[in-house]
Amino acid sequence: MSEARFGEGEERSLEATLRPASLDEYVGQAEAKRSLTTLLQAARERGEAADHLLLHGPPGLGKTTLAAIVANELGVQIRFTSGTAIDHGGDLAAILTNLVPRQVLFVDEIHRFNRAQQDGFLPFVEEGIVTLVGATTENPSFELNGALLSRCQVYVL
Repeated sequence: MSEARFGEGEERSLEATLRPASLDEYVGQAEAKRSLTTLLQAARERGEAADHLLLHGPPGLGKTTLAAIVANELGVQIRFTSGTAIDHGGDLAAILTNLVPRQVLFVDEIHRFNRAQQDGFLPFVEEGIVTLVGATTENPSFELNGALLSRCQVYVL
């Protein structure tokens, strides 16, 4: 199982230090930024995890950066994983059972999870334990199951 945490410890990469840390620093995607600003402000005022997000668009538009910004703006930890990194059901279970309340769970290439794996997220999403941020280059309407999709706000970048 391959998993990383963005910007953690002394081994922050040069890439991580160059990424914007807030929506104000993020360049482009004006419509998404306006909507995310409202979403994050509401979550902070409620003192709860933010609504779940799916970021859809071609590679290189900043989906991973936006996920890190969401966590930073909420003042919570982010946990990174990828649909290609989860080989066995136990890998996904290990990630889900070790989540911290209100933490952001970023899943790159979420479309790579099969339907059963996607269903594994549902209890955590429904209970609002964490904020799920999924990124996909594929159309989420075709690649994600309806139950998970209906619980997420989709941002097309």
